[in-house]
Amino acid sequence: MKVEFADSFFESLKKLNRSQRIHYRILDSLRYGIPNFLKNIWVFRKSLYNYRWYDHSGVLNFMADSFGHMSKNLELKGLEVDESRLKKVAAMKRAQTIIRNINESNYIALAENELGDIFMGNHIFDDDLTEQEQEHNSKVFKRSTELEENEWGELIQILKGQDYTKFSKEIDWYKQFDGTGLRGWWD
Repeated sequence: MKVEFADSFFESLKKLNRSQRIHYRILDSLRYGIPNFLKNIWVFRKSLYNYRWYDHSGVLNFMADSFGHMSKNLELKGLEVDESRLKKVAAMKRAQTIIRNINESNYIALAENELGDIFMGNHIFDDDLTEQEQEHNSKVFKRSTELEENEWGELIQILKGQDYTKFSKEIDWYKQFDGTGLRGWWD
């Protein structure tokens, strides 16, 4: 292999700057940019179709699809050691599940599974329910709100991640790490 040096520092910079030339950018766009764009359209097709500017569920759908795509590829193709990589995959899948629960708004059903079915009256305002039935319904609705708030908090915590400054130096890092933290989800 022959190694040559440029006559001057500025000649070296010119060679490094080739990636800024128009023909290189066009070739890079054709080779990588457009295929990646088309792949992303396929990955996010359902989210793109259902996106509405006035509703937060569209943004959450993009996040859920992204976490699903990331977790699948990180699990199958990731180069990181299993101890931390699989924890990240689990956190991504949990975030995806929480987002699906939020968008499907199935918290009343979850609360009914815990406390029993709500009572339905014959009228639109349920004014024919007994006091006990109304109290039971109130408990179910309160529990569904608690479940939703807890999952929102959990989602934010998963995205935020751990405070690594609070890790103990005596305990192995991998034992303390739980896989959360969106900023660290890369391979």
